[in-house]
Amino acid sequence: MTAWRKIALAGTALAMMAACTPKEKPAEPSAPAEKAFAAVDTKRIETASGGAEWLTYGGTYDEQRHSTLTAINKDNVSSLGVAWTYDLETNRGVESTPIVVDGVMYVTSAWSVVYALDAKTGAELWVHDPDVDRSVGVNACCDVVNRGVAVWDGKVYVGVIDGRLQALDAKTGDLVWETVTVDQSKPYTITGAPRVANGKVVIGNGGAELGVRGYVTAYDAETGDKVWRFYTVPNPKKEPDGDASDDALHDIANATWGDEGAWVTDGGGGTPWDSIVYDDVNNDFLIGVGNGSPWNRTFRDPSGGDNLFLSSIVAVDADTGKYKWHFQTTPGDNWDYTATQTIILADLPLGENGASRRVAMQAPKNGFFYVLDAATGKFISGTPFGPMNWATGLDENGRPIEVPEARYGKVPYNQLPGPLGAHNWQPMAFDPDLDLAYIPAQEIPQAYAEDPRFFSKETKWNTGADFAAGVPPVATPEVAKFLRSTLKGRLIAWDPVAKKPRWTVEHGNAWNGGVLSTAGGLVFQGKLNGDFVAYDAATGDKLWSQNVKSGAGAGPGTYMIDGEQYVTITTGWGSAFALAAGYGYDNSVSSTVGKVVTFKLGGTGEIPDANLPPVDKTPKADSFGTEAQIAEGAVDFSRNCAVCHGALAVSSGVLPDLRWSSISADPQAWKGVVIDGHFAANGMVSFSDYLSDDDVESIRAYVLAQAHAAVADSGGNQ
Repeated sequence: MTAWRKIALAGTALAMMAACTPKEKPAEPSAPAEKAFAAVDTKRIETASGGAEWLTYGGTYDEQRHSTLTAINKDNVSSLGVAWTYDLETNRGVESTPIVVDGVMYVTSAWSVVYALDAKTGAELWVHDPDVDRSVGVNACCDVVNRGVAVWDGKVYVGVIDGRLQALDAKTGDLVWETVTVDQSKPYTITGAPRVANGKVVIGNGGAELGVRGYVTAYDAETGDKVWRFYTVPNPKKEPDGDASDDALHDIANATWGDEGAWVTDGGGGTPWDSIVYDDVNNDFLIGVGNGSPWNRTFRDPSGGDNLFLSSIVAVDADTGKYKWHFQTTPGDNWDYTATQTIILADLPLGENGASRRVAMQAPKNGFFYVLDAATGKFISGTPFGPMNWATGLDENGRPIEVPEARYGKVPYNQLPGPLGAHNWQPMAFDPDLDLAYIPAQEIPQAYAEDPRFFSKETKWNTGADFAAGVPPVATPEVAKFLRSTLKGRLIAWDPVAKKPRWTVEHGNAWNGGVLSTAGGLVFQGKLNGDFVAYDAATGDKLWSQNVKSGAGAGPGTYMIDGEQYVTITTGWGSAFALAAGYGYDNSVSSTVGKVVTFKLGGTGEIPDANLPPVDKTPKADSFGTEAQIAEGAVDFSRNCAVCHGALAVSSGVLPDLRWSSISADPQAWKGVVIDGHFAANGMVSFSDYLSDDDVESIRAYVLAQAHAAVADSGGNQ
């Protein structure tokens, strides 16, 4: 059950709507809008990005997120202050890395809205809203986020949450062309940033949790015409698609899938929703491929094959899209262990006699840090970078040595990593001077069990796993406290040659932010609690910190204008953890509008407070229902609602906490939202295809039971 945008329940409606109301557009600025825009092409990205400019999502084509700038360094970072802030027009998750070119910053917020700002002052140049039908928000597994744009030859490219790819005029924000990249009758989404090289703009998609088939498509950057497409899993009939992936699927992938199972109707998954890296040395695109659909291989493909190219890195020819090589991190994925996380290219002394060797590195969800030969995909090394209990190691070919119990059945298996991974979308960085990769690592365990209702009762959330297994129907605040105590986060400086950490910083919670490293000897990272921190890149010592008064999960960037270096980050409460794991927050957060927050040495600006009224945390009706009805509601809530409104019905505060909703007091109003779709225009669509009237009333009984359990213990996390 996804939540509605700009509408909150009891006690928060006015605050939420005020927070999400677009502000008046300021007066037109002068200098940046009048600048001549030099062409951004492959050569300029290769030579200029990662220095004074930040021209592509990962900073450079190698996606090291390392800047050569040194004006802000270990000696003076303590003088860093706020240069300017800019309010984004959303109270939902913000995950964008700003792109800076010709003194202009291009940044996105939720619902794929694009902003062009004066990178020196923060003055607004233009705003482009792609006018997304908010009802598609129900297809966004992990909030309606967007990670940024690409720029090329006077155009700005954005992937829209509803599956469109748009090209905008960089000066004006006017639409130049758009193309629909997916079948919009199916639950596809786009949250990742496009990549551009050699006149081609490349985009993937998401939606495996809801049942789709993944692929990556290259379009002509000038016209929007399709150039090639690579499917990451076979079609159900294992027949040619007439696309660049045909040979690879026929020769390699088809044999790893059976002829029966849910994948035949659910598409198989494998959506490449984030990492797509251009290797300009080998002229490849490296594609990080996502999880299976459904997650549970027992249901997805009973034949028990490896299911290529799920949870793999796949290299394709940049010009033709033809297959070159692959490496599968999690064969026969069973746990949502995507390989969509940051892929970094670098030269390391791993060749014969210590010679330099070009490698691809990744720390995916499954908890191993992989080093592969970038030209061939040959496995070089793989080492756990955090605790795990699903595998005991890797064999000589890099295949996991699985713990048998991890292939869960009816008995729950409490597993680490869980589906949010040992590392998620938050980008890692690499310092080529220190040969260190900086991993935003975490521990978020999860009990997996087979969903006994998978074939008998449909759900929109297509996992085949029962996440209510082992949890009492009414979970007291003590349960939430215990679960919160299991969450850990850390920043790891990983030595990929020595295959071990050089230093580690422990965080107080999971789901901390992306990383930026600089030649000034610094590593920047945001934290779940809103602290934005600079560390010594060589030692991990904390050198500076500023609370940005909102979530700080996005990947930071840096750039230089008129001799001054700036460090910038987009902020906003939201994304997968905030929606699904509200129990993980020590205190609920206010539904603040996200911001761009930019720093410079000697900056004296301030970050405004939210100043929103507190939520009335009292149940709005008496408990009702039998134990059996409440238990039924707990299962239906976990299968349909928890992904947005929080496990155990505990919300972080980003979206409405249903326990305190006035609508929960009125069965007809509750049904009007869940069955009749009264708030569909704001993202809360009807669930009549998955829930009966009785189911909806059982969910209401469960939510109210959780509310009363929470207030019964005043020390609980409400």
